[in-house]
Amino acid sequence: METDSEPYVRLASLRQLHQAMADMNKARSLADTLQAVADGVVQALNYELACVNLVGPDGDLVVAAFAGNPAAEALITGRSGSRASWDRRLNMGEQWGDLIFIPHTEGWVLDDDDVPQWYTDGPAPRFEDEWHPSDRLFAPMYAPGPQGAGNSGELIGVLSVDRPRNGRRPGAWGREALQMYAFQAAIAISNARLRSNMQRALVRLERDQQALRASEESFRQAFEYAPSGMAIAEMGGDQHGRILRTNDALCRLLGRRASAMRRYAFSDLVHPEDLGTLLRTSAEGGRAELRLGRRDGTYVWVSLRNSVVADAADGPRFLLTHVEDIEERKRRELQLAHRASHDSLTGLPNSAELRSRLAARLCQRPQSSHTAVADAMDAAYGHSAVFDSGGHTFDFSAAAEPYGAFDHHVHAVAPEDGRDDGTKGLAVLFCDLDGFKSINDRFGHNAGDAVLIEVARRLSGGVRDGDTVARLGGDEFVILANGLGRADAEDLAVRLRGEIIQPIRAEGRAVRVGASFGIGWAHCGMTADEVLKSADERMYVEKRSRPKQHRRAG
Repeated sequence: METDSEPYVRLASLRQLHQAMADMNKARSLADTLQAVADGVVQALNYELACVNLVGPDGDLVVAAFAGNPAAEALITGRSGSRASWDRRLNMGEQWGDLIFIPHTEGWVLDDDDVPQWYTDGPAPRFEDEWHPSDRLFAPMYAPGPQGAGNSGELIGVLSVDRPRNGRRPGAWGREALQMYAFQAAIAISNARLRSNMQRALVRLERDQQALRASEESFRQAFEYAPSGMAIAEMGGDQHGRILRTNDALCRLLGRRASAMRRYAFSDLVHPEDLGTLLRTSAEGGRAELRLGRRDGTYVWVSLRNSVVADAADGPRFLLTHVEDIEERKRRELQLAHRASHDSLTGLPNSAELRSRLAARLCQRPQSSHTAVADAMDAAYGHSAVFDSGGHTFDFSAAAEPYGAFDHHVHAVAPEDGRDDGTKGLAVLFCDLDGFKSINDRFGHNAGDAVLIEVARRLSGGVRDGDTVARLGGDEFVILANGLGRADAEDLAVRLRGEIIQPIRAEGRAVRVGASFGIGWAHCGMTADEVLKSADERMYVEKRSRPKQHRRAG
């Protein structure tokens, strides 16, 4: 390339250009590629100086590589020029194809802008095509666009050259060679950037995978070695609630092997009474307290907390379940509740619990006649319903009690006074011990307590399962017995009195007490206190009707 006017180019020059292009395409990194571009301009295109200005993320151009002058390289490499200043350069001067040539007659206006520059001195030109020290020649580099060549793509950099070695402005061949070289350099830079981005992406991916593996291992250890039970269950679909994985703590708590647990859903293990609570918790996430079945058939109280593990594409998929053993706490709570509702001496339900059970059987909304009851049942069931409660069949179509029907409520009724008409209802037996005060006075309160405990035991043993025996206070007891006729209630009172009058061992001696019973009847429309008062009054009538000397012996 000794002269650009000659019609032929020496083969050595083409070989140099080919080698320069090969070098920049073989570069392993973006930095190596940029330096290969600058070195190729100096070595293959015979310019003394070459500078690669690369477009940065902010749009400004930074001097990324320099060749030909170590002093200039140290001074301006890494410095930036604004995009506005570069746009000004690329829009002025002469268009040599895709090249921009700014002669010294115009370039002086650029001397004071922010683009990094290197000035070289030299003599003034002696003839028209001689290179002036202030001439500027730029080769814009564009990312390959949809049309392939030229400036169809995005600007990625500008290749600046200075001082051709032959001292003359490049001719047709020199311009085409520089333009072709800039085009190939743009491809090499784009490819190097792509490789660099891919390498960074691979590094990030590997880092993310390492973090994911570390997170999975951390979760596995936290799951497996958690001191309380953990499980993962399927959510949604036909297998909703099926247990997929459990830890050792949950297997120990339920006495089941991990392989066996995978055959169950939590709904298979929960206590039947707690199934609704489980289903609500499973559907909504959150927490609940319920009972889970052990392998030996017993149940254990647990606190169950669900977290929904969501999949970004498919929505909720799994339930992460934390199961904590609360058996001891629940036992204490039940003990406290039992103490609040039961007599501490005898263990029987106390006065508050008695009134609560009695009130639960009574409704308080009267209607004008018994036909309202039948009408309500007709509306609900299509006919006048017949219910059986404790052996008592009650036909609402023939009901005589003027009290309204509530959902699934079997009305309490009372036999008529003075005769046994076959009606069976809720009998309330009020029991008061005779002669108890004298035992307290003669033998002390320990003996009195022993008597009360034994009387409570005998009363409880003399009634049916489902009947209630309560201690009202002092030496007064109440029995609630459902489904009894008048004769049945009287027979029960006789039997219980016969049990009570048997000798009782107290403080090493045998003592005896009697008992007076009053029989009242609970029916809807009454309050619990009214029912108890009625039975209490009948008990006093019965007590006064018997001679004092016979009360203890019954």
